[in-house]
Amino acid sequence: MLVDTKPTTFDELIRISGLSHGTDVWLGNAQSLIEEGTTTLQDSICCRDDIMIYLIKKGVPPNPAFKIMETVRKGKALKDKEKWAQNVALMKEHNVPDWYIKSCEKIKYMFPKAHAAAYVTNAFRIAWFKVHQPKAYYTAYFTIRADEFDSEIMCYGKEKVKNKMKEIDLAGNNATTKDKNMYAILELVLEMYERGIKFLPIDLYKSHATKFQIEEDRNTPTTKQRTRLRNSSSRRNRRSQKRRKIHVNRRHENPLKNRKLSSRPTKENGLPRRHEPKQPNEPIWLNSHWGRFQMGSLSLLGSNIINRIIEKF
Repeated sequence: MLVDTKPTTFDELIRISGLSHGTDVWLGNAQSLIEEGTTTLQDSICCRDDIMIYLIKKGVPPNPAFKIMETVRKGKALKDKEKWAQNVALMKEHNVPDWYIKSCEKIKYMFPKAHAAAYVTNAFRIAWFKVHQPKAYYTAYFTIRADEFDSEIMCYGKEKVKNKMKEIDLAGNNATTKDKNMYAILELVLEMYERGIKFLPIDLYKSHATKFQIEEDRNTPTTKQRTRLRNSSSRRNRRSQKRRKIHVNRRHENPLKNRKLSSRPTKENGLPRRHEPKQPNEPIWLNSHWGRFQMGSLSLLGSNIINRIIEKF
């Protein structure tokens, strides 16, 4: 679409966004009209707002222009042929060309211009960072979007990345879903290497738990101005750690296994028994389910450490 239209302005980018999100707006419609020279990108129907604005400029009253726009953008132009014939007659009265009317009849759905403008604004900002602040761009992308990031493949130079890409290409349709999702990330990693940005190995003391970070390489004078990305760890490994559950053997390790939590109200204040301290100096939270789990987990550290923690509370 970009090759066919060759956009030069921000407004044309918004129009392209509208064309790409609509149904039967570009393929077999605006694309053919532009290739034939019948119209240009500026005069094509790209967003739903274009129809109403164009018709008003042609002299069609605002109310009928709005109703025609609503009919077209919902793909209902040919569903009610009698009503559409009236709309066609009104448009021809105001010298709306035939190609424009036929283009309206092909449309099944149209994107609102406000949404297209919002999409393009964000895309333009991201593109600016990719060109002018590449280190910040790659750091944010790998942190937020790279779900299939694999440090064993991507952090050891572009040759290893190229080999993995070839392996996925040779697999074709037999490639796993994981590999297919990884391919786009591999392309971006390769692009990053070509731009002179590299990964540093994972560092237990400097790497963040869930985020990629920018770190200045000041050890080598010749690469003083070059910034590398520090890989916190594989997102795949981080997710598996989050899903991992800690199982506590309540029989042998939970010191509160004999405590019975009762939901029956007490005689004094009518509150559940678990909200009352068992002893005068005992914290309330120990009687909750969370307190039981915490104490059961902390018992692994030893009774002395547990006692110190309780004293602080």
